[in-house]
Amino acid sequence: MKTILLGISGSISAYKAADITSQLTKLGYNVDVIMTTNSTKFITPLTLQSLSKNPVHTDVMEEIAPEKINHIELAKKADLFLVAPASANSLAKLANGIADDMLSTVALALKEDVPKFIAPAMNTYMYQNPITQRNIATLKKVGYHEIDPREALLACGDFGRGALATVEEIVATINDVLTK
Repeated sequence: MKTILLGISGSISAYKAADITSQLTKLGYNVDVIMTTNSTKFITPLTLQSLSKNPVHTDVMEEIAPEKINHIELAKKADLFLVAPASANSLAKLANGIADDMLSTVALALKEDVPKFIAPAMNTYMYQNPITQRNIATLKKVGYHEIDPREALLACGDFGRGALATVEEIVATINDVLTK
């Protein structure tokens, strides 16, 4: 069984991670969920634990087994790494090697050959901001693949590019990579 590490960052789209988790699990993947503190304000770890049937990881300092370093063990067993939704903050951390939470720390511990995906979700102007675009370009240079956001009416009331790609598109992209 292949293992997907699903990182969830602080975005209103975090609730869609429940559907992503459910669909990937139904396809036979082991889904280990890593949540940022801000993502837990949008959706509870218990929801994702119930759907994934795995503990949800939220704290880099919490060690489940004393003989193992949790963030290293998670990174070692990853067949694919996906951040959905990827907030502007999480993209900035990943692009600049900041490891101050479980998600960013696991990302730095991944082997180079693990497929890595980001699915941005944020306000149009945040997405189009040259700094965010630079961070995405930096991530692409080091092997990340972007699942492009959609153009839609956003939670803030603006219309434009920044809505999380559809759950179906995200799941199909990940499944295609893992079944090749």
